[in-house]
Amino acid sequence: MIEEKKTGKERTQPATRNEEWSDERIRSFLDLEPPESVPAAYHILTKAYRGMLPEHFARFVPFFVAAGHDVNVTLPNGTTFLDHVSQHRAATPYIEVLEAAGAKRGNPA
Repeated sequence: MIEEKKTGKERTQPATRNEEWSDERIRSFLDLEPPESVPAAYHILTKAYRGMLPEHFARFVPFFVAAGHDVNVTLPNGTTFLDHVSQHRAATPYIEVLEAAGAKRGNPA
């Protein structure tokens, strides 16, 4: 059963603005466990991308790299996280952060 998207006062979870994003909170994304068959680094990048504004993501990526994770992690089909993000219309700030950290496009099979 598909429900229509709720808007305004019908939403069950109100929008949150002006949240505090401490370094500790940003680093907490490094502890996320991936589902089976998804590389840990890819999963962490995905969750950070979905959960952070560009300015928080820009703070996160150096922590990610310093923790030994690879910004060029690939999926079994050869695509990188940069390939995934590049498909999104509003991803330019995220792409810039990833490329500054050395992210490259993959070689899809």
